[in-house]
Amino acid sequence: MQSPRVEAAVLAPVYRDVRGDLRIVLVRRTAGGVHGGQIALPGGRRDPGDASALDTALREAWEEIGLPAGNVEVLAALPVVETRSTGYRITPFLGRIVPPAAWAPAEAEVAEVLEVRLADLARPEARGESLEQPPGWPEPMKIEFWTVGPHRLWGLTYRILRPLLPRLLSGEWSF
Repeated sequence: MQSPRVEAAVLAPVYRDVRGDLRIVLVRRTAGGVHGGQIALPGGRRDPGDASALDTALREAWEEIGLPAGNVEVLAALPVVETRSTGYRITPFLGRIVPPAAWAPAEAEVAEVLEVRLADLARPEARGESLEQPPGWPEPMKIEFWTVGPHRLWGLTYRILRPLLPRLLSGEWSF
């Protein structure tokens, strides 16, 4: 019998910078733990006090990077995704944001806040794949990713953003 999934939510915070470029705010997790060092969307597990998945996403964005809920206009609830190995069921939300004057990363969870140009993710040379064997997997598997500076954006965050990127770049939502 499979154990129940851990409910979680993330926010895909997007804004247009002063030069007119669309940017998404990502975090690089601190070292250690299951997702240590990975590039991710701000978010986390649902707390008992959260009234909804959206409340979870907004609370986590505030706690992790200092993004006030009042600076977020939710544009869409995105398809729910499940992790392949850690037992999470994640509800993602797309938000148009007004970035704060300065990010306030939670030191215990966030090593770095990244404001990534969507056009950079869409460049063919940013996309890659490799054959890897994550811990606990019985055999190697193909991992698709985008290069973000010296890091790889892959896994669940990649699976959320891959279908979203062309929709954002096509102007489906205004920013």
